[in-house]
Amino acid sequence: MTGRLSGALVTVALCAAVIGSVGAPLITAVARSEGVSLGAAQWTLTITLFTGAIAGPVLGRLGAGPLRRRTILGTLGLVALGGVLTVLPLPFGALLLGRALQGVGIALVPLLISVARSALAPERAAGTIASLSVASTVGIGVGYPLISLVDQLLGLRAAYGTGLAITLVALAVAWRAVPVDDPGVRRPIDVPGSLLLGVGTLGVLLLVAEPALWSRPGMALGVLAGTVAVLGVWVAVELRVASPLVDLRLAARPAVAAANLAMLVAGIGMYLLFSDLTRYVQVPSDAAYGFALPGVFAGAALIPFSVLGLVAGRLVPPMSDRLGARGTFAAASVLVVVAAGVFVAGRDHLPAVLLALAVLGLGVGGASAMMPRLVLDGTPQSETASVMSINQIARSVGFAVGSALAGFLLSRATPDGALLPAQSGYVTVAVWSTVPALLGVAVLAAGRRSRVPDIYSI
Repeated sequence: MTGRLSGALVTVALCAAVIGSVGAPLITAVARSEGVSLGAAQWTLTITLFTGAIAGPVLGRLGAGPLRRRTILGTLGLVALGGVLTVLPLPFGALLLGRALQGVGIALVPLLISVARSALAPERAAGTIASLSVASTVGIGVGYPLISLVDQLLGLRAAYGTGLAITLVALAVAWRAVPVDDPGVRRPIDVPGSLLLGVGTLGVLLLVAEPALWSRPGMALGVLAGTVAVLGVWVAVELRVASPLVDLRLAARPAVAAANLAMLVAGIGMYLLFSDLTRYVQVPSDAAYGFALPGVFAGAALIPFSVLGLVAGRLVPPMSDRLGARGTFAAASVLVVVAAGVFVAGRDHLPAVLLALAVLGLGVGGASAMMPRLVLDGTPQSETASVMSINQIARSVGFAVGSALAGFLLSRATPDGALLPAQSGYVTVAVWSTVPALLGVAVLAAGRRSRVPDIYSI
């Protein structure tokens, strides 16, 4: 029974990750099919990041009591509705709405971790939680080549239809496997806190995921000031309400705060290098470097990244028993540095770049799998989903900053009048990726040094 539940939870998480990544391989196809600019088409990916981050804390609170199963099923229902909107031949606005609803599924992982922590035996829970934490890493390598292939063979709407089919599979698995929650007290939803955090998170992600905003400094500074003000009011509200959306006193404990900040900082380096490598393998053939891999093969190049990410999820629990939580996170971050070194040394050879992606997957997967043990240090089971949702926001912001920073650095490395950066620009990005990766280790080490207890017995 526990084995079936464990497999079901991981399956649902992988499906949600694949659906979230559906937009990435289809940006050019959307622009061509819908008659919109590439910038507008990019929002089919960006909007899922926004809604996933905003929905996380709300779903975490809904899943903290007897509504957890219904919250999981209801969320997958919304994702399915979004899938229908992406498949139907409706205007571009309906497609964006559909992608926004699909993005809510990204916020399911904290809820699934909460189920694993409370319903599985400790030895089974450790491995399951680690696997759930790397689901987004594995999902990229599954989603990119699959969706690219369907788009190439059957067209855009069929590719989105594949996402809808995957959603229905996840819904069926969750319906059969997620246990019915015991009766309990339903905690009210902090509506003002939800709205304030949603607006504040949107502001943060808008600032980092839309670099074009900074071409108008007045508007960018206005968004920045408004975001800081909104988040300040949110903190004040959360500290005063009887049933806060997020228990900030738990999240602000030194060990937990350091873990979230470390994930944000290290995530910048991880996604900086990931964006660098994925763009490098697709450099057109008229350049003096790169490999000109078309969409399907560029997606397939991510398979080593995902496979090693899944392996990392399996290795982390036993490794953390030997190295400790912080030592394991440090080892994962060092692997990011190793991946950057492999790329710099072997950038003219495709096998070396694929090896760099594989090592990067091992590092990203290892760091992600270690986060629950660090973040849930001393956290009651009832607060698991809520606390993990904050870590998910930190990860999303870190990844968004890394992606935007990669674009900025590569644009700076593009000669005037040229369409492509110089090869040295990709090397520079790889070198810079090592800085936040190692800085994340320093941030975590600076946190309160305390023994991380067995989170599954709390």
